[in-house]
Amino acid sequence: MKKIFLFVCSVVLFTACTQTKNSVYNQVTSTVNPGYWQQYISYKMDIDVDAEKHQYKGKQEAVYTNNSPDELTKVYYHLYFNAFQPGSQMDVRSLNIKDPDGRVRDRISKLTQDEIGYIKVNTLKQNGVPVSFETVGTILEVTLNTPIKSGESVKFDMDFDAQVPLQIRRSGRDSKENVALSMAQWYPKMAEYDFEGWHTPPYIAREFHGVWGDFDVKITIDREYTVGGTGYLQNPQEIGHGYEDASKPLNIPNTEKLTWHFVAPRVHDFMWAADPAYTHDVLTMDNGIDLHFLYKNDLSEEYTQNWKDLQPKTAELMTYFSENIGQYPYKQYSVIQGGDGGMEYAMSTLITGQRRFGSLFGVTAHELAHTWFQFLLATNESKHPWMDEGFTSYISSKATAAILKNTDKNPNAGPYRGYNFMVSSGSEEVLTTHADRYNTNRGYSFGSYGKGSMFLAQLEYIIGAENTAKGLKKYFEDFSFKHPTPNDVKRSMEKVSGIHLDWYLNEWTQTLHTIDYGVKSVVGNEITLQRIGQMPMPIDLEVVYADGSVENFNIPLRIMRGNKPTTATVIEDWAWANPIYTFKTSKNIKSVTIDKSKLMADINDDNNVFEVE
Repeated sequence: MKKIFLFVCSVVLFTACTQTKNSVYNQVTSTVNPGYWQQYISYKMDIDVDAEKHQYKGKQEAVYTNNSPDELTKVYYHLYFNAFQPGSQMDVRSLNIKDPDGRVRDRISKLTQDEIGYIKVNTLKQNGVPVSFETVGTILEVTLNTPIKSGESVKFDMDFDAQVPLQIRRSGRDSKENVALSMAQWYPKMAEYDFEGWHTPPYIAREFHGVWGDFDVKITIDREYTVGGTGYLQNPQEIGHGYEDASKPLNIPNTEKLTWHFVAPRVHDFMWAADPAYTHDVLTMDNGIDLHFLYKNDLSEEYTQNWKDLQPKTAELMTYFSENIGQYPYKQYSVIQGGDGGMEYAMSTLITGQRRFGSLFGVTAHELAHTWFQFLLATNESKHPWMDEGFTSYISSKATAAILKNTDKNPNAGPYRGYNFMVSSGSEEVLTTHADRYNTNRGYSFGSYGKGSMFLAQLEYIIGAENTAKGLKKYFEDFSFKHPTPNDVKRSMEKVSGIHLDWYLNEWTQTLHTIDYGVKSVVGNEITLQRIGQMPMPIDLEVVYADGSVENFNIPLRIMRGNKPTTATVIEDWAWANPIYTFKTSKNIKSVTIDKSKLMADINDDNNVFEVE
C-alpha cells in the first residue's frame, strides 16, 4: 500500500472545538434537555520515554472548567497503571472471582518490581499554588486550596513519573505478539463529575468514563519507534515514518529521539502505541478520511496479507456506520496491532494482529463501531456497559452481514442463544449491575454484549425495523458528544416511533423477568393465547386457515399506546395484567405461530406453535 498522508485538521475546526463557553461542552442551551451540562478539560502533556527501562516522565497542564451548578472542593484523577501491582484491587478481584479472565488470572500477583505499572504524581499545583493530594490505589484524591465555583476554569500543573507494566490487560509493554508499547490508560486522567456526582471506581479491568475535552500531547521517544494512536500529527515532516507529505521536504532532526506532537479535539481519552518494527499503511477514503494501519513487519505472509485485505473493508465499515448511525466527525482513524485482544479508543483501536482474516475483520468491525457507541455517544460504560458493548455488537453484526454478504435473516441470532443459556443456567444478572460487580465474567459478557444487543434487536420487533434504524440516527443526532443515559436512548426511540417504551426499558434492563407466551387453545375460529412469563410484549401472530390462506395479526401491548408500522391485521391491544387473550378470526384455523421472526426473546419456543389436528 502506498504510504501517503493528507494532514487534515483545519484551523476553523480546531478553533471551534476549543471554544468552551458556547461549545458542545456547555450544553445549557440543548434543545433535547435545556438543563443539561457537562464538564470540560483541556490537556497539554509533554512525555519523555525511556524505552529501554519502560519508564517515562510526564508534565501535564490541565485547564478544567466546572460547568456544573455545584462548587467543587475536591477533584480526582485516575491512575490506571497502579492496578498492575501485586495486592491491587484488580489483582485481588482476579484471584477471587469464580471465572477469572484468562489473560489476567494470577499474573499481576507475580509481577516483579521492574514489571509492575505505576503512575507517581510528584507535584501538583492549582493555579500555580501547590495543592494537597493523596494516592489511594488507582485514584488520586486532591483537596483544593480554593473551591472551583460554577462556571469557573482552573489550571492544574502536574509533574509525574510512570512505569509501563508488563502487558497483561489492554495496555502495557512487550505483548504476546511482541508489540513494544500499548499505551492506553497511561496518564493521570481527570475523573468525571456529572449530575450523579463524582465517578471514581477503582480500576478492576473493566470499563471507563471520561471528561470531554481537547488534547495536545508531545511524546519524545527513540527515533526508530513508529507511533500511532489518537489525534492528528502536527509535525509529520519532522517525523517521517510514513506520515510525511511526499510533496514537501523532510526536516527530521539528527537526534537520538524524536518528538511526536499530536492534537486531538473533542475526545475524552488519548491512546498511543509504539514499536520499532511497525509497518505503516494509509488508505485515504473518497471523503478525505485517512485510515492508518500499523502492524508488525515480521508477521507471517498470511497475517500480513490479512492486514492488507483489511484496509478497504475498514473503509466500507466506516461508510456503513456513518450512514446508519451518524457521520464520523474526525479526519482520520487508526487500526493498530497491540493490546490483548481488541479495545476501542478515541480515533483509534488496539487489536491483536495474528488472526485469520474473518477474525481480524470481525474485531475491527466491533472496535470501529465503538467509535459511535461510547466514544461519540459517551455513556458511562462502567454503569451501563450494555449500552456500550451491546449496541456495538448489534450494529457491527449488521455491518458484517452487509459487507460480507451474509444472508442470515437475523445477524444478531447468536445473542438470543446465549441469553437462553444464561436464563436456563440461572446465572443471568440484571443489566443495572455495575460492570465491576458481576458475580462472574461470563455473566458480565452475556449481559453486556448479548442482552445489550438484544435490546435493539428486540426493538425491531416492538416498534419495527425502520423505526429502530431511525431511532439510532435520532439518538446520535440528540446525544453525540454528550453523556447519554438509558432513558435518553429510550426517548429517542419513542420520539421516532410514537410508542411508549418505559415498560420495555424497565423490564429488560432493570429486572430478570422473562418472556414466555404460548398458544393455549384453538377451537374452530377462536384463538386463546396466554402470557406465562412475567415480561409483557406485543404479539405477532401468523394464522394459517383450513383453506390454506394465511393472515398475520399484530396484538399491541396496551401500555405501548400505539403499534408498530405493519401490514398485519392490527387487533385489540392486550392489557399486560391479563394472562389470557382470546379473539376470533374469520375462518376455521389450521395452525397458529407466535413470532416467526424470532426477534422476541421468548424462552420457550415449544408452546409458540399450535397445529389443529
